[in-house]
Amino acid sequence: MGDTGAMDDAHCWVLTDAAAGNRRQALALAAALGFAAPRQWTLNARAPWRWLAPRRWPGASAAFGDAFAQALAAPPQLAIGCGRQGALATRLAREHGARAVQILDPRIDPRHWDAVIAPAHDRLRGANVLSPLGSLHPVDAPWLAAARAAHPALGALPGPRLLLLLGGPVANVPIDRRWWQHALALLTALTRTHASMMISASRRTPAWLRQAVRDLMPALPGARWLDPGDGDNPYPGMLAWADRIVVSPDSVNMISEACATTSPVLVPGMERARGRHAEFLRALRASGRIVDAIADSSWPAVTPLIETPLIAAQVRALLAMPDRREPPVPV
Repeated sequence: MGDTGAMDDAHCWVLTDAAAGNRRQALALAAALGFAAPRQWTLNARAPWRWLAPRRWPGASAAFGDAFAQALAAPPQLAIGCGRQGALATRLAREHGARAVQILDPRIDPRHWDAVIAPAHDRLRGANVLSPLGSLHPVDAPWLAAARAAHPALGALPGPRLLLLLGGPVANVPIDRRWWQHALALLTALTRTHASMMISASRRTPAWLRQAVRDLMPALPGARWLDPGDGDNPYPGMLAWADRIVVSPDSVNMISEACATTSPVLVPGMERARGRHAEFLRALRASGRIVDAIADSSWPAVTPLIETPLIAAQVRALLAMPDRREPPVPV
């Protein structure tokens, strides 16, 4: 269990496990609500509460250690959690007087929180349930502009620039060698009309796929980040400078962020997805925001899919919260 220290905004807590995707969603919502520096807690529940979260069993106040238990005596105005451990922590904060928002389906009745934000493909329903199409994130036009400014070398690559974003296998999406052959056929076609290529992997990308990507790179000039051995991850700059984006179908977070740009997004092999992943991809395909493959002459017009500000506005309305955002500076 840890927290970020003295410079935090005590009015808001962000409560997640160590998963970067969960923290990113919770921080994005906090920022959209006007909390620029919320107090961040990295949760590591003790047994048996780790196994039972977010169910509220006796003694749960001790689940996250002494520091969190003591901090509950002075709860924040708002507690934002993401993931099962975050859901238990926000329940505890709510019992002590905080307003509580849970991101992702807690798998128990939503009435235990003031608001629950669950993607539409989770099919969760309730008076306090908000249902974006994808995941929450910070990507919007100002974020992309800042990322371009922070990564000018990527902007110097010859265009058009192709970006490949790779995740890894999950229960509903088999990212295997068969999928890679499908993706490689698409990438081979695209490299004929693109002057440079950027590649970013995730922690879940298997070693064999990282190596396959290393073998692919000499075909075009560009940039890659496959693991920490490649230095700092330039993912924001890659996303901001890309002219076309190819994403593996396993990561709701990466696909959602790619769809928030002005670039066409291709998701090869999406037909191999099952369950909730398949529902998510079908909804994006029906909206025209993603495609499985595309002819070089028929790139679609793009409207960025940016949902976090809308969800933040719905949270404010649901919780009757004031708008803490800074007003725009007159020009």
